[in-house]
Amino acid sequence: MKNDLLSGRPVRAVVVFALPIMLSSLLQYSYNFVDNIIVGRFVGTDALAAVGNIGSINSFIIGTALGLTSGFTIPVAQKFGAGDCKAMNKYAGNSISLSFLIGVIIAVVAHVISDPILRLINTPDNIIELSAAYINILYFGVPIQMLFNNFTGIARALGDSKKPLCFLVVSVIVNLVLDIILVGRFRMGVEGAAIATVFSYFVAAVFAGIYVLKKQKGLDIRSSDLRISGKISWEQMKLGIPVSLQFTITSIGSMILQTAINAFGSSAIAAITAAGRVEQVMNIPMSGLGVSNSTFVSQNYGAKKYARILQSVKNIFILDVVISVVCSAVLIFAGPYAVQWFIDKPDAQILSYARQYLYTIGGCYVFVAVLYVFRNTLQGLGFTYANTVAGAGELVGRILVAYLFTPVFGFAAVCFAGPCAWVLADIPLIVIYLRKRKAFKALIQSQEGVMPCRTTM
Repeated sequence: MKNDLLSGRPVRAVVVFALPIMLSSLLQYSYNFVDNIIVGRFVGTDALAAVGNIGSINSFIIGTALGLTSGFTIPVAQKFGAGDCKAMNKYAGNSISLSFLIGVIIAVVAHVISDPILRLINTPDNIIELSAAYINILYFGVPIQMLFNNFTGIARALGDSKKPLCFLVVSVIVNLVLDIILVGRFRMGVEGAAIATVFSYFVAAVFAGIYVLKKQKGLDIRSSDLRISGKISWEQMKLGIPVSLQFTITSIGSMILQTAINAFGSSAIAAITAAGRVEQVMNIPMSGLGVSNSTFVSQNYGAKKYARILQSVKNIFILDVVISVVCSAVLIFAGPYAVQWFIDKPDAQILSYARQYLYTIGGCYVFVAVLYVFRNTLQGLGFTYANTVAGAGELVGRILVAYLFTPVFGFAAVCFAGPCAWVLADIPLIVIYLRKRKAFKALIQSQEGVMPCRTTM
């Protein structure tokens, strides 16, 4: 089977490539799922609230780090599509070393700023120590996470979305077993959950690294390719920084919103944490298609196959909208029941908060479909500045809710924060894409694609 996405029906190629990515996303979310379920049931509501409370901070620090990695692998896919194997190896090798270096730096900074940030978002006194204990252990794994995501990003850039899934299967099993042992058996609380997560990421990174460096067909990374090149690093940073800024800006908005949520107490925090995990599962199909389409777009952009890009974007947009409608129905009708997976005998107030949140976002989920399609398409083209623009829109949306609407409308305003952010992110993405589509239409008849570095598996 060919590893490239340069031939065949675009929508079929994207969907087939996306299926392992969706399963991988499900497994990655299971880290939080497993931690939340076991912590919520074996430790208690305060512990669950503590784990959920660091979600926005975690997105700020780890999301910023992983955003860089996403940008680093864009040229790998583009060079693959263009048939430039030598450059592809250099970009891949440089991304590995650069990712680890940046991961170490971010981990150090994260440990310094985590406690002040916890206080800045008004973390309730009854959970602040638990939140700090969990987050400080978790950040030891940042360099490992960056390596793992970079390795899987390289594999996907070359058209292989199946092997990363295998690595995650092993990692999730390790996380589950360690959670049961450390939290359930030895009662190590949130610290045990964090240790389990870090160690499981280490296992995944080892397997992924061995595969990419030794067994990935079509890739031949030598020791010289692993040396950090200033020129290549700058090119990758120019692509990665806007993606990272998008995560950073969005996360700042989430932290501001978390401040508003925290004002409602531990019950609201626990409810949002549990409901948010349910929502994350619903995100998986649309997110998976978006990531898959990004790789498809990158390879075909490198091969100058612009007609395939436009066709793919159109078809995936329609498909994502249909999926969003189905996800909305699930969130509204089944979501409140799923919340009870995370909390043993939740009280009426927690269920009320969770139900209100799920009903609100469920009614607006089509805006998520728009976000995933156009953000990932533009990222695949290398126009990563669009991520920053979209992130700024999300930030404005969450600030409006936290500072203007929440004092007037209470918890209802918190529930509308996501939809408001999605709409304000969608508008610039659509505008930018329509401009790029016009340019592509002018180029479709002018250039022919070149043969890529084809591989078999």
